[in-house]
Amino acid sequence: MLRSMTGYGQGAASGETFSVTIDLRTVNNRNLDIHWRAPVELASLEIPLKKQIQAAIARGRVDVNIGFSQMMPVSYQLNRSLIEGYLGALRAMRDEFGLAGEPDLATLARLPNLLLATTGPSLGDEVVRGIEEALTQALTALVAMRAVEGHELQKEMIARVGRIEKALATIEANESGLVDAYREKLLKRIGELVGKATIDESRLAQEVAYLAERSDITEEIARLRSHLGQLRDLLAGSNEIGKKLDFLLQEVNREANTILSKSAELSICDAAIDIKTEVEKLREQAQNVE
Repeated sequence: MLRSMTGYGQGAASGETFSVTIDLRTVNNRNLDIHWRAPVELASLEIPLKKQIQAAIARGRVDVNIGFSQMMPVSYQLNRSLIEGYLGALRAMRDEFGLAGEPDLATLARLPNLLLATTGPSLGDEVVRGIEEALTQALTALVAMRAVEGHELQKEMIARVGRIEKALATIEANESGLVDAYREKLLKRIGELVGKATIDESRLAQEVAYLAERSDITEEIARLRSHLGQLRDLLAGSNEIGKKLDFLLQEVNREANTILSKSAELSICDAAIDIKTEVEKLREQAQNVE
């Protein structure tokens, strides 16, 4: 099933000593682009968790936000080099300027980074399993939302392909009578220019044949039919299709442009313009297809 690149998913887990919440938000992007925001305690899990995301999502920008807390005592140690340097500077200032007084504990306590938190224990197996489970929940919800949006997008895109096929049928129906139309227009134009003079039928046939060959759109019609068949197959599939879809739509647009440049028949030109209009709308929608 076709999947959208827009979605949201959340997962959570907790244990006796920890709690974690994971939010995933995705928007369209040409490739997979993961933006990671997590506490420094989880730095060791960044690579394996990103691999878990890559296994579930092929394209799109993914914003990962992880809230994590551990309920355990925290111990601190003195930043002795900072304290020694500060006290030394105060003594030098006192001696140099003849000041009185001594620094007290309250003064020292206001120093930034006076106390350093000691490194806590490494993440336990229970914590790692909980974080992985929370990510699995978030990915499941995210993929489900992308699938729902993708289904609606799929229906609309298939309808647009149907409108292109209808326009192509109009082109085919009018293309078959182009030679006779060229002959009639050429006869009328010659009659306006030369009046009742005799018309060389052989020369007229050559001119009509030349115009018909120069304006032949048989190959363009055949290629359009092929491209539209491939579009329907892609939209009915379940694999990543975004990049292939963009390429096929470029090809459909190119054939429509060629038909417009070759044909002066109003009904054919109108149908080709209709095709280009639908292609532009499809290309906009394809930007959000995984």
